[in-house]
Amino acid sequence: MADENKSRPASGPPVFDDDFRWALGDLFAWRRDVRRFLSDPVDCAVIDGLISTATLAPSVGNSQPWRFVTIDAPERRAAVRANFEAANAEALGDYGGEQARLYATLKLSGLDQAPVHLAIFADINTRDGHGLGKKTMPETLAYSVVGAVNTLWLAARAEGIGVGWVSILDPVQINSVLDVPEDWLLVAYLCIGYPQEEHIDPELERHGWQDRLPADTITIRR
Repeated sequence: MADENKSRPASGPPVFDDDFRWALGDLFAWRRDVRRFLSDPVDCAVIDGLISTATLAPSVGNSQPWRFVTIDAPERRAAVRANFEAANAEALGDYGGEQARLYATLKLSGLDQAPVHLAIFADINTRDGHGLGKKTMPETLAYSVVGAVNTLWLAARAEGIGVGWVSILDPVQINSVLDVPEDWLLVAYLCIGYPQEEHIDPELERHGWQDRLPADTITIRR
């Protein structure tokens, strides 16, 4: 388990062999956006360990702008669910015909089933890091938080735990629902738990929404 109390030997950096690289490739390939969860609880110590691992991600100027909020109160979860329903209905209106019909059939969140809800924000006005590196690209604060999200996601998958990123939300309302500072930027609302099923293909590909794009079609060489 990801554990902040574990320490590496002082003899030098680790050596990653071929077996590790194969396993790492499997981790990347099997990391999926999970929407279908079992109701089994996830130990709080495991979640704390995943958050500790997430904070190993790089951040601009070493600012560490990530802020983690766990949501346990039923009334707050219900308000997040209502927020999602309203945003999802509005998003459906952007599509027409067969695409609208398909959109309406997609399961786009695990809010009802996931035992753990975790919101991750960027404190865009943090004084940590003293502004280093963000003058010309202030968005790198949010990018840093995205790196922490991905780190947590992969660490969770290595534990057999699934993560689903819910982006169909009104972020300003979420700040109010969760009673966090107005200037915190919502980067990710995550549903976390043990998955009902395992698939190597993304759910949206499996249900006909969008195929994966081959790397050579999105790579430009100059």
